[in-house]
Amino acid sequence: MSTPGRGLHGRVLDTLGPAITAGEYPPGSVLRTDELAQHFQVSRSVMREAVRVLESMHLVESRRRVGVTVRPKAAWNVYDPQVIRWRLAGADRPHQLRSLTVLRSAIEPVAAGLTARHATAAQCAELTECALGMVAHSRGHELEEYLVHDVAFHRVILAASGNEMFARLGDVVAEVLTGRTHHEVMFEDPDPAAVTLHVQVAEAVREGDAPRAERLTREITTGALQELDVLAP
Repeated sequence: MSTPGRGLHGRVLDTLGPAITAGEYPPGSVLRTDELAQHFQVSRSVMREAVRVLESMHLVESRRRVGVTVRPKAAWNVYDPQVIRWRLAGADRPHQLRSLTVLRSAIEPVAAGLTARHATAAQCAELTECALGMVAHSRGHELEEYLVHDVAFHRVILAASGNEMFARLGDVVAEVLTGRTHHEVMFEDPDPAAVTLHVQVAEAVREGDAPRAERLTREITTGALQELDVLAP
C-alpha cells in the first residue's frame, strides 16, 4: 500500500520505510542522504522530505556531521498507522499482529463497557448497522466487504466510549484488522461465533448493559488471539 500524500518522497518512503522496520538497516546505521538520493534517483530536497517523515515517526534522527541515523525499535512511534502497516508487511508480522491484538484485548472490552453507558441513540444505531453489515458479508469469501463493517464497528466502540484516548486508537485497530485481512491471516470466511458476538455486543450496548458488553468484547479479542495461534504462530 502506498504512502498517503504520495509524491516522489512517497515513493522513497514506500521502499525505505519497510526496509528500516524490517531491520535491513539495523539501529545505529547511518544513511547518507546524498547516496540515497542517487539510489532512488530523486533530488536531495525530495530525500530530505522523506527523511523528515521518517523523523516524525521516530524511525531515524538527523545528526549534524553524522548523517541520518536509524533509531532503536524502542524509540519508534509504534502507534503510527504507517509504521504498523510497514511492520505488518514484513517478517515482523506475527509478532506485530500478536502485540496489537494483545493491546486490543486490554483496551476494547473496557471501551465497550463505557460505550454501553455513554453511547447516544445514533451511535447505538450505527453500531447495530455495522454488526448487520458484518453478518451480511460473513459468507461467500467477501472479506473486503466484511472488513469495511468490522473496522467501522470497532471505531464506534472506541469513539463512543467517551474516552478520547481510546478514540485515538481507532486507526491502530483499523490497521491491525486491515493487515490481518490483506495478508491473509484470516480464515476464508469469518468465524460465525465471532460474527454473532459482534451482534450481541451491539445489543448489549443498545440495552445499556455494560458488564455484558465488556464480557462479550473480551470473548471477541480472546478469539482473535486464538486465531493467531493457528494462522500466525
